[in-house]
Amino acid sequence: MRSLDGKVVVITGAASGIGRALAVEAAGRGARVALSDIDQVGLAQTARLAQTAGAREVRTDRLDVADRAAYAVHAAAVADHFGVVHVLVNNAGVALSGDITDLSYQDLDWIVGVNFWGVVHGTMEFLPHLIASGDGHVVTLSSLFGLVSAPRQSAYNATKFAIRGFSEALREEMLVAGHPVGVTVVHPGGVRTAIARNARSAGDLDHDQAARAFDEQLARTEPERAAEIIVKGMLAGKARVLVGADAHTVHHLAKLLGSRYQDIVAARVRRQRAEEGTQAATPAAGR
Repeated sequence: MRSLDGKVVVITGAASGIGRALAVEAAGRGARVALSDIDQVGLAQTARLAQTAGAREVRTDRLDVADRAAYAVHAAAVADHFGVVHVLVNNAGVALSGDITDLSYQDLDWIVGVNFWGVVHGTMEFLPHLIASGDGHVVTLSSLFGLVSAPRQSAYNATKFAIRGFSEALREEMLVAGHPVGVTVVHPGGVRTAIARNARSAGDLDHDQAARAFDEQLARTEPERAAEIIVKGMLAGKARVLVGADAHTVHHLAKLLGSRYQDIVAARVRRQRAEEGTQAATPAAGR
């Protein structure tokens, strides 16, 4: 695939963040877009932006990607509406922070349902249409945390590592079978989206403080820039796309250090928590 002009591009989680930016990017390249999300207000705003950007056609649907039956109905409706599907972007995702000892099975069911099963549902439902198009592509949004692990991110890590493995195996299967479908797995670093603010947390984790820290210290890449990198990577046929200088740096450091990176990360987080505990126990000056 060398161009999105006239292609039908399906994007989940399109109401905000990277999903919205991808919708606008694809629209600007002349695509017909099928957008979905559970947030209908945000989805309508994205649809207007896509139309303004030059989309040839825009379809929107409310969709919970974790709902298998609903996804099957959605995929059939989209394929029937457009007559063909060329690109599936598995973008919808959620975040969950907390130590394993504080997580509940309900927490895990929720994040696995959206992050892992959402990708599986979309891929299985749309793959026959992508193959039939003769020029198909699957883009799956993993994460930097699909390449390296981090404390309090075990559930998120698990889902992002899982969809990386699922998608990379899918790419191999498409090559073995000779099907005309490319597969790209995307690993963004810190991108300025609402995922941290909308995340769930477990245990004694201060959710608001964690969200502020992500927004102020880690979210360095704008969604629009991320979308541009992703689409260019897909059109270049890349199997893996890293988004952001932080993603490149951490990935290469982890490769250099091997499993020792886990000890370094653990030591740093342990120090950070100790400092936070000391600060919390000391009255602030002027209070």
